[in-house]
Amino acid sequence: MKAVTVPFFISHQGCPHACVFCDQRVISGSSGSLPSRQQISDTIDSWRSSAAGRPLDVAFFGGSFSALPEQVQDELLAPVQSFLESGVVRSVRVSTRPDCLDDATVRRLAGQGVSVIEIGVQSMDDDVLALSGRGHDAAASEAALRCIKEQGLAAGAQLMPGLPGDTPAAAFRSLERVIAAGADFVRFYPVVVLAGTPLARSYQAGEYRPLDLEQGIALCKQLLHRAMRGGIDVIRIGLQAGDGLNSATVLAGCWHPALGQLVRSELYFDLVRQIAAAVPDDAPFSVTCHPSRVSDVIGQKRRNLARLRPSGISVRVVPDDALLLEEVVVEYLGHCFKGNIITDLNYNISEV
Repeated sequence: MKAVTVPFFISHQGCPHACVFCDQRVISGSSGSLPSRQQISDTIDSWRSSAAGRPLDVAFFGGSFSALPEQVQDELLAPVQSFLESGVVRSVRVSTRPDCLDDATVRRLAGQGVSVIEIGVQSMDDDVLALSGRGHDAAASEAALRCIKEQGLAAGAQLMPGLPGDTPAAAFRSLERVIAAGADFVRFYPVVVLAGTPLARSYQAGEYRPLDLEQGIALCKQLLHRAMRGGIDVIRIGLQAGDGLNSATVLAGCWHPALGQLVRSELYFDLVRQIAAAVPDDAPFSVTCHPSRVSDVIGQKRRNLARLRPSGISVRVVPDDALLLEEVVVEYLGHCFKGNIITDLNYNISEV
């Protein structure tokens, strides 16, 4: 049974640096104040009542959890313990910086029920990290990921394609390195330029040019494809839409409230287009896919279908739960062609 995530935002708490791109309070819509013990207990109780029996995962997002004073960490985790013991809460997840973890810290967190640690890697290129004001190098991220894995916890890595000095090839190498270091899952957050940040000033001065939406989608689809081939879960693409992200706060960059769906949809478009190349231009055809992927095949505002047949010739999309999530079947006039995103698509990163 899929768990429900109970989020607690501790925006920028514990962070010893102010990175050029960062404004966690805008990103999360939270003031960044720490929740009290009672607030944590009450929030978990509230989510339990609406979870319809599903287990809960508690997550502390936004700040650098392990950089907080140990007493503060203990106070945040203490009210969760009874819920862990009763089985109401299945696991606890924290986010932190890679240079704020060591074996002793991971063991202490694991002893208090933490089973997942995400680290803000952002890039595995030391020049990109320096230009972004991260205050650590790529080796720190590799060491942190290995430390998490050695202690038996699940490790996550957050990557930010498009930072100053970054290139598509460098972003791809960053993903390869976190996979090699043992990451169990990743998030892709292509850069968004937020008003009031040092990055915004560089952008407004013409010194920095972020990926736009089209460029970000083209890069992220290839990163997603590589992760899929490596068996690595991609649990999010793009910042979550919220009250803090709007036309006043987002100056530029790759942002869309449904960016993940746009990226996945491109993979299905590329696969169907590749398979349908054998279909005569004047022939209607159908595409069969898993029911949960129908919207990805169709595309937002039916964009994929319009690109497949700009002449308006019929393209019918049919659900079939016997297919794998990554599979599609193209049929026309008794001919049938099957393809799989993971095994049948190939990309050249230089094309981005």
